[in-house]
Amino acid sequence: MNDSALLDALPTEQRLALAYARAADKPLILAIFLLDARLAATVRGGREPVLAQIKLAWWREQLGKDAGDRPAGEPLLAMLAPLAGESAALARLVDGWEHMLGDSPLPGDALEGFADGRAAAFGALARHIGAPAAALEAERAARGWALAALAAKLGQAEERTAALALAARHDWRRPALPRRLRPLAVLHGLARRTRGEGPLLDGPAALFTATRIGLLG
Repeated sequence: MNDSALLDALPTEQRLALAYARAADKPLILAIFLLDARLAATVRGGREPVLAQIKLAWWREQLGKDAGDRPAGEPLLAMLAPLAGESAALARLVDGWEHMLGDSPLPGDALEGFADGRAAAFGALARHIGAPAAALEAERAARGWALAALAAKLGQAEERTAALALAARHDWRRPALPRRLRPLAVLHGLARRTRGEGPLLDGPAALFTATRIGLLG
């Protein structure tokens, strides 16, 4: 599958953020975005929660294996091979999406668990690129992005209210992230504008925000 087809699987804001990644870092950031998108599709398309849980369990199991022991027929697992040492963090991303399989309305702790899953994945990325001191800031930025994006998409009134409450309590200070995590800074900046009240990309002002952060940090 070519890069264009891979990018088509991502939300627009993630494609925009990825444009500000260093060339050497882009494949792995793309892999995390794609894993998140694949898990999202599993949950959203899971008419039978038990079947969705089985699929999520498969991802959890495969991510827990050494890179050489993973199935060769799944290109995304190969893309994620550099993070084989962070299997516990990636498993938390799977766990986060599994929280979304509960009965509606989902409680606030399920929504928080979802955000914590994204946070864990980007904390792992920070450690992998040699910036362990930035891992907590990466987790905070990813958590804010997750909460804002989730609140904007939830249609069930109680769930949306709960997500907005979590977003309101989030620490929205600009994260101190290294240049190599610029795509995450862009996503956090977009989330910081809306805080769940609307889509991350809601017009020219959002594009300006993304461009400014992408170029200047």
